[in-house]
Amino acid sequence: MPSASIPDTVEHIRSAARLLVRELGFMGGDFAGGNLSPSAVHALIEIEAGQVSARDLGLLLHLEKSSVSRMLRKLITSGEVVEQSTADGRLKRLALTEAGQKRLAAIHAFARAQVAEALARLQPGQDRVVLAGLQLYAKALGANAAPPAVEIAEGYRSGLTARITQMHAEYYARHAGFGRQFEAVVAGGLAGFSGRLDRPRNAIWAALQGDQIVGSIAIDGEDLGGNCAHLRWFITDDAVRGSGAGRQLLDAALGFVEAQGFEATHLWTFSGLSAARHLYEAHGFELVEERPGQQWGSEVLEQKFVRLRR
Repeated sequence: MPSASIPDTVEHIRSAARLLVRELGFMGGDFAGGNLSPSAVHALIEIEAGQVSARDLGLLLHLEKSSVSRMLRKLITSGEVVEQSTADGRLKRLALTEAGQKRLAAIHAFARAQVAEALARLQPGQDRVVLAGLQLYAKALGANAAPPAVEIAEGYRSGLTARITQMHAEYYARHAGFGRQFEAVVAGGLAGFSGRLDRPRNAIWAALQGDQIVGSIAIDGEDLGGNCAHLRWFITDDAVRGSGAGRQLLDAALGFVEAQGFEATHLWTFSGLSAARHLYEAHGFELVEERPGQQWGSEVLEQKFVRLRR
């Protein structure tokens, strides 16, 4: 028996939640009008959104790696999901096949009809009460859950220049002692580049976690000349470092490089950033030059990496 100190509201919410779970089919039998498990249905919906890997599914659905692997193996075997290679051969994106798209269309149709039928039984205006209540409760339940998955978005967005400058200034102040001079150079370079973003050989990407910008990368296809791409302003926020966001950004940028037919990609960085160097080398970059530099406010060993067209 529940303690008398627990408010009745808590028990009523628990009872309603159990009923909701049973009525939606989570306890067994047909779910969403078909024979797929709830986790497989949710996986198809997330894959439909695009740019999702197996690791992303684990985070989004709160599933163990082994559970995701088993589920995806069944969906791939049934011909509803395929794996697509990226610039990094070790990372594969998931996509729906035509059969998968048809299956998901049927799921959406069933679920929409199910919701519409239930709402039709309510009094006018009660549908909005249901919506507001579910949104509030879901948000409260997820308050301590893992943060949203990182998404990569191409193109300029409001606040991007300022946010990239901030991430660079804070990171390099801690790791290299850079200050006002470095921040001014970053901001000035970004301002000039933003004016050329409408040209087809230039592009920029942001890593987004919800509505927060947590990373960036750009390809400047004009400043080096000679059909060379310049990889610039590659950084991730501390909150997502080690999550794969940097790899996602680099994949996007190098995919653009290949599509544009650049012969080589150059980047400059500093010695001591071992994680970044490992990522560059894993993507085919090679160290070709080192030299001391003092133009950033303190002396560092600058490094030039080059990746030739494959």
